[in-house]
Amino acid sequence: MKQDSDARPKNADPQRNSGNWPTAEQIRLLLLSAGAGIGLYLCYSLSIPFLAPLTWAVVLSVVVLPVHRKVEGLVGNGGIAALISVLTVAALVVVPIALIGQQLIGETLTGAVYLEGELKSGQWREAINGYPTLVRGATWVEQQFDLAGTAGNFAAWLTSTSTSLLRSSFGQLVNIVLTFYLFFFFLRDRKVIMSGLGDLTSLTESETKYVVERCSDTIHATVFGTLVVAAVQGMLSGLMFWWLDLPVPLFWGTVMGLLAIVPVLGAFVIWVPAAIFLALEGDWGKAVILTVWGGIVVASIDNLLYPMLVSNRLKLHIVPTLIATIGGIILFGASGIILGPTIFAVTLAFLKILKDQLAKRDMP
Repeated sequence: MKQDSDARPKNADPQRNSGNWPTAEQIRLLLLSAGAGIGLYLCYSLSIPFLAPLTWAVVLSVVVLPVHRKVEGLVGNGGIAALISVLTVAALVVVPIALIGQQLIGETLTGAVYLEGELKSGQWREAINGYPTLVRGATWVEQQFDLAGTAGNFAAWLTSTSTSLLRSSFGQLVNIVLTFYLFFFFLRDRKVIMSGLGDLTSLTESETKYVVERCSDTIHATVFGTLVVAAVQGMLSGLMFWWLDLPVPLFWGTVMGLLAIVPVLGAFVIWVPAAIFLALEGDWGKAVILTVWGGIVVASIDNLLYPMLVSNRLKLHIVPTLIATIGGIILFGASGIILGPTIFAVTLAFLKILKDQLAKRDMP
């Protein structure tokens, strides 16, 4: 027994074993990695219901931060300054959108009821009696589709949708309150959050700053691009409403600008019914002008201007920017317009850090 122990090399590691068996340290790291992976997945699952409030709270924090720093300098107290910023943003964003949304639902319902009545009365046919081609086309459409019934179903759907919106208003209110609650802490405790991110990711201070800057630039570019495109679309649509002498062009231009911000929706939600209304009233020239203007000029702004505005600041080509935005909307819904490009930019930032680290190791 003594000879066997003496025969063992003095520098042998007691935790090292022969063959391909993992060591105790390797097993420990494996278990820790598995536990961390499971924990991350569970944390992700727990965060999914709060993904939208988290996203918009971060967006508001990044956008408002420059102004908030000035408020913080004037007030001298981080908590009070954060409260002032949160209440100001809530008053400037939530209240106007709520009022315009309520007005829009009412106007849309009124328009649907009017459209149903016009189609049932048949008076719209008088406007096209002088155009044989249009008469034949309208007759074929009437034979194929129940236009009055479709309009009635649409009005009923709007009524039920507005009712369901009222029923789900409590859930929406909870999301809004949660968004501004998180927004408050993101402003007040931003330095602590930044420090915690560095500790969790094991990045150096400069690397953490680089990733956060890329994330911030992405959010700024996305928000700026979305707002600029929406403003241009709303302005062009409102000007056309004014030129065609349609009622309250300023209001409808504002509504179309706000709708342009919402994914899937857009200015067409307003100008298409307006063009139909003009056609039913016999103003075919105005209807055609509005349709061409909205379908070609207004619609093309979103496809051309937005990728250029966003990609320039992200320092990405238009194609990956477009893929990130559309893919984000498909995966995450409305929040994806921010999350898609942000995930793309942060991933590229991590790849750059990894590339730099590998380059340092290869240096002699």
